[in-house]
Amino acid sequence: MSSVSGPRGPDDLVRALRAAGIRDERLLEAVRTTPRAGFVPAGEVAAAYRDVPVAIGQGQVTTQPSLSAMMIESLGLAGNEHVLEVGTGLGFQTALLARLAADVVSVEVRPGIARQARANLARHGVRNVELRVGDGSAGVPDLAPYDAVLVSAAFPEVPAPLVAQVREGGRLVQPIGPGGHEEVVCFERTASGLERPQMVTSARFVRLQGRYGFAPDDADFR
Repeated sequence: MSSVSGPRGPDDLVRALRAAGIRDERLLEAVRTTPRAGFVPAGEVAAAYRDVPVAIGQGQVTTQPSLSAMMIESLGLAGNEHVLEVGTGLGFQTALLARLAADVVSVEVRPGIARQARANLARHGVRNVELRVGDGSAGVPDLAPYDAVLVSAAFPEVPAPLVAQVREGGRLVQPIGPGGHEEVVCFERTASGLERPQMVTSARFVRLQGRYGFAPDDADFR
Protein backbone atom coordinates (compact mmCIF):
# COMPACT_ATOMS: atom_id res chain seq x y z
CA MET A 1 0.00 0.00 0.00
CA SER A 2 1.30 3.46 -0.80
CA SER A 3 2.07 5.82 2.02
CA VAL A 4 -0.22 8.75 2.75
CA SER A 5 2.34 11.19 1.36
CA GLY A 6 3.66 9.08 -1.50
CA PRO A 7 2.43 8.66 -5.07
CA ARG A 8 -1.00 7.14 -5.48
CA GLY A 9 -2.55 4.97 -8.14
CA PRO A 10 -5.87 3.45 -9.19
CA ASP A 11 -5.85 0.87 -6.39
CA ASP A 12 -5.81 3.68 -3.83
CA LEU A 13 -8.89 5.18 -5.44
CA VAL A 14 -10.64 1.81 -5.44
CA ARG A 15 -9.90 1.42 -1.73
CA ALA A 16 -11.36 4.88 -1.10
CA LEU A 17 -14.53 3.96 -2.99
CA ARG A 18 -14.90 0.71 -1.04
CA ALA A 19 -14.51 2.70 2.17
CA ALA A 20 -17.27 5.01 0.95
CA GLY A 21 -19.60 2.02 0.56
CA ILE A 22 -19.33 1.17 -3.14
CA ARG A 23 -19.98 -2.55 -3.66
CA ASP A 24 -20.53 -2.90 -7.44
CA GLU A 25 -17.50 -4.94 -8.52
CA ARG A 26 -17.94 -4.04 -12.19
CA LEU A 27 -17.82 -0.38 -11.25
CA LEU A 28 -14.78 -0.82 -9.03
CA GLU A 29 -12.97 -2.66 -11.82
CA ALA A 30 -13.86 0.15 -14.24
CA VAL A 31 -12.32 2.63 -11.81
CA ARG A 32 -9.23 0.44 -11.47
CA THR A 33 -8.71 0.21 -15.24
CA THR A 34 -9.63 3.77 -16.25
CA PRO A 35 -6.69 6.08 -15.48
CA ARG A 36 -8.16 9.17 -13.85
CA ALA A 37 -4.81 10.88 -14.35
CA GLY A 38 -5.64 10.96 -18.05
CA PHE A 39 -8.83 12.91 -17.42
CA VAL A 40 -7.57 15.78 -15.25
CA PRO A 41 -5.49 18.87 -16.13
CA ALA A 42 -1.73 18.37 -16.04
CA GLY A 43 -1.44 20.47 -12.90
CA GLU A 44 -3.88 18.21 -11.04
CA VAL A 45 -2.32 14.82 -11.80
CA ALA A 46 -0.98 14.50 -8.24
CA ALA A 47 -4.58 14.55 -6.97
CA ALA A 48 -5.96 12.16 -9.61
CA TYR A 49 -6.07 9.09 -7.35
CA ARG A 50 -7.32 10.84 -4.26
CA ASP A 51 -11.03 10.92 -3.55
CA VAL A 52 -11.32 14.65 -4.16
CA PRO A 53 -12.80 16.88 -6.87
CA VAL A 54 -10.28 18.73 -9.03
CA ALA A 55 -10.55 22.04 -10.85
CA ILE A 56 -10.86 21.75 -14.64
CA GLY A 57 -11.06 25.42 -15.62
CA GLN A 58 -13.87 27.89 -16.41
CA GLY A 59 -14.94 27.76 -12.78
CA GLN A 60 -15.77 24.05 -13.02
CA VAL A 61 -14.64 21.07 -10.93
CA THR A 62 -14.93 17.33 -11.42
CA THR A 63 -17.35 15.32 -9.35
CA GLN A 64 -15.61 13.67 -6.39
CA PRO A 65 -14.95 10.03 -7.43
CA SER A 66 -16.88 8.44 -4.55
CA LEU A 67 -19.88 10.67 -5.25
CA SER A 68 -19.75 9.88 -8.96
CA ALA A 69 -19.53 6.18 -8.10
CA MET A 70 -22.56 6.39 -5.80
CA MET A 71 -24.58 7.99 -8.57
CA ILE A 72 -23.47 5.41 -11.14
CA GLU A 73 -24.10 2.52 -8.75
CA SER A 74 -27.66 3.76 -8.09
CA LEU A 75 -28.47 3.29 -11.79
CA GLY A 76 -27.89 -0.47 -11.51
CA LEU A 77 -26.23 -0.78 -14.92
CA ALA A 78 -25.99 -4.33 -16.28
CA GLY A 79 -24.09 -3.65 -19.51
CA ASN A 80 -26.78 -3.32 -22.17
CA GLU A 81 -28.07 0.17 -21.41
CA HIS A 82 -28.31 3.29 -23.59
CA VAL A 83 -27.23 6.06 -21.19
CA LEU A 84 -27.53 9.85 -21.20
CA GLU A 85 -25.02 11.86 -19.17
CA VAL A 86 -25.63 15.57 -18.56
CA GLY A 87 -22.31 17.25 -17.84
CA THR A 88 -19.30 15.58 -19.48
CA GLY A 89 -16.56 17.52 -17.73
CA LEU A 90 -13.21 16.10 -18.85
CA GLY A 91 -14.69 12.66 -19.44
CA PHE A 92 -13.68 10.41 -16.52
CA GLN A 93 -17.24 9.68 -15.41
CA THR A 94 -18.20 9.33 -19.07
CA ALA A 95 -15.50 6.69 -19.53
CA LEU A 96 -16.76 4.76 -16.49
CA LEU A 97 -20.32 4.80 -17.85
CA ALA A 98 -19.05 3.66 -21.24
CA ARG A 99 -17.38 0.64 -19.64
CA LEU A 100 -20.54 -0.28 -17.75
CA ALA A 101 -23.21 0.29 -20.44
CA ALA A 102 -23.69 -0.42 -24.12
CA ASP A 103 -23.26 3.21 -25.14
CA VAL A 104 -23.34 6.73 -23.73
CA VAL A 105 -24.63 10.04 -25.06
CA SER A 106 -22.96 12.85 -23.12
CA VAL A 107 -23.79 16.54 -23.41
CA GLU A 108 -21.51 19.36 -22.23
CA VAL A 109 -22.42 23.05 -22.42
CA ARG A 110 -18.87 24.42 -22.62
CA PRO A 111 -17.21 23.79 -26.01
CA GLY A 112 -13.68 24.16 -24.66
CA ILE A 113 -14.21 21.56 -21.97
CA ALA A 114 -16.01 19.30 -24.46
CA ARG A 115 -13.00 19.44 -26.79
CA GLN A 116 -10.72 18.31 -23.99
CA ALA A 117 -13.10 15.51 -23.01
CA ARG A 118 -13.33 14.30 -26.61
CA ALA A 119 -9.53 14.16 -26.83
CA ASN A 120 -9.26 12.35 -23.48
CA LEU A 121 -11.82 9.72 -24.45
CA ALA A 122 -10.18 9.13 -27.84
CA ARG A 123 -6.72 8.84 -26.29
CA HIS A 124 -7.96 6.13 -23.94
CA GLY A 125 -9.83 4.19 -26.61
CA VAL A 126 -13.36 4.96 -25.40
CA ARG A 127 -15.38 4.69 -28.60
CA ASN A 128 -18.97 3.98 -27.53
CA VAL A 129 -19.64 7.63 -26.59
CA GLU A 130 -21.39 10.32 -28.62
CA LEU A 131 -20.40 13.68 -27.16
CA ARG A 132 -22.63 16.66 -27.92
CA VAL A 133 -22.08 20.33 -27.12
CA GLY A 134 -25.32 21.91 -25.99
CA ASP A 135 -27.91 22.56 -23.32
CA GLY A 136 -27.95 19.53 -21.04
CA SER A 137 -31.17 20.62 -19.36
CA ALA A 138 -32.90 19.81 -22.67
CA GLY A 139 -31.26 16.39 -22.95
CA VAL A 140 -30.64 14.89 -26.39
CA PRO A 141 -34.13 14.08 -27.68
CA ASP A 142 -33.10 12.76 -31.09
CA LEU A 143 -31.33 9.81 -29.46
CA ALA A 144 -33.95 9.11 -26.78
CA PRO A 145 -35.33 7.12 -25.05
CA TYR A 146 -32.61 6.27 -22.54
CA ASP A 147 -32.41 3.39 -20.10
CA ALA A 148 -30.54 5.54 -17.60
CA VAL A 149 -29.81 9.24 -17.16
CA LEU A 150 -27.15 10.77 -14.91
CA VAL A 151 -27.27 14.52 -14.29
CA SER A 152 -24.09 16.04 -12.84
CA ALA A 153 -25.55 19.43 -11.89
CA ALA A 154 -28.22 20.62 -9.47
CA PHE A 155 -31.73 21.93 -9.97
CA PRO A 156 -34.73 21.90 -7.59
CA GLU A 157 -36.60 19.49 -9.88
CA VAL A 158 -35.88 17.20 -12.78
CA PRO A 159 -36.32 19.15 -16.05
CA ALA A 160 -39.37 17.98 -17.98
CA PRO A 161 -37.39 17.11 -21.15
CA LEU A 162 -35.18 14.73 -19.17
CA VAL A 163 -38.21 13.04 -17.62
CA ALA A 164 -39.66 12.54 -21.09
CA GLN A 165 -36.44 11.01 -22.41
CA VAL A 166 -36.23 8.18 -19.86
CA ARG A 167 -37.90 4.98 -21.01
CA GLU A 168 -40.51 3.41 -18.76
CA GLY A 169 -38.67 1.23 -16.25
CA GLY A 170 -35.48 3.28 -16.60
CA ARG A 171 -33.72 5.28 -13.91
CA LEU A 172 -32.58 8.87 -13.54
CA VAL A 173 -30.20 10.21 -10.87
CA GLN A 174 -29.81 13.94 -10.19
CA PRO A 175 -28.82 16.30 -7.38
CA ILE A 176 -32.06 17.97 -6.30
CA GLY A 177 -31.57 21.45 -4.85
CA PRO A 178 -30.52 25.03 -5.58
CA GLY A 179 -26.82 24.37 -6.16
CA GLY A 180 -24.41 24.14 -3.23
CA HIS A 181 -26.50 21.92 -0.93
CA GLU A 182 -28.36 19.01 -2.53
CA GLU A 183 -29.88 15.62 -2.02
CA VAL A 184 -28.81 13.25 -4.78
CA VAL A 185 -31.91 11.24 -5.69
CA CYS A 186 -32.40 8.26 -7.99
CA PHE A 187 -35.85 7.98 -9.57
CA GLU A 188 -37.58 5.24 -11.55
CA ARG A 189 -39.58 6.16 -14.63
CA THR A 190 -43.14 4.86 -14.60
CA ALA A 191 -46.08 5.40 -16.93
CA SER A 192 -47.04 8.48 -14.94
CA GLY A 193 -43.57 10.04 -14.60
CA LEU A 194 -40.67 9.77 -12.19
CA GLU A 195 -41.57 7.88 -9.02
CA ARG A 196 -40.12 5.81 -6.17
CA PRO A 197 -37.33 8.24 -5.36
CA GLN A 198 -34.39 6.83 -3.44
CA MET A 199 -32.02 9.10 -1.57
CA VAL A 200 -28.43 8.37 -2.63
CA THR A 201 -26.43 10.89 -0.59
CA SER A 202 -26.10 14.54 0.32
CA ALA A 203 -23.68 16.60 -1.75
CA ARG A 204 -22.75 19.96 -3.22
CA PHE A 205 -23.02 20.47 -6.96
CA VAL A 206 -22.77 23.31 -9.44
CA ARG A 207 -26.06 24.59 -10.82
CA LEU A 208 -27.68 23.09 -13.90
CA GLN A 209 -27.77 25.93 -16.39
CA GLY A 210 -29.92 26.05 -19.49
CA ARG A 211 -33.39 26.62 -20.85
CA TYR A 212 -34.91 24.15 -18.37
CA GLY A 213 -32.51 24.94 -15.54
CA PHE A 214 -31.03 28.10 -14.08
CA ALA A 215 -30.33 31.09 -16.28
CA PRO A 216 -26.64 31.02 -17.31
CA ASP A 217 -24.46 33.09 -15.01
CA ASP A 218 -21.53 32.86 -17.44
CA ALA A 219 -22.21 33.93 -21.00
CA ASP A 220 -18.72 32.95 -22.15
CA PHE A 221 -18.61 29.20 -22.70
CA ARG A 222 -15.66 29.21 -25.09
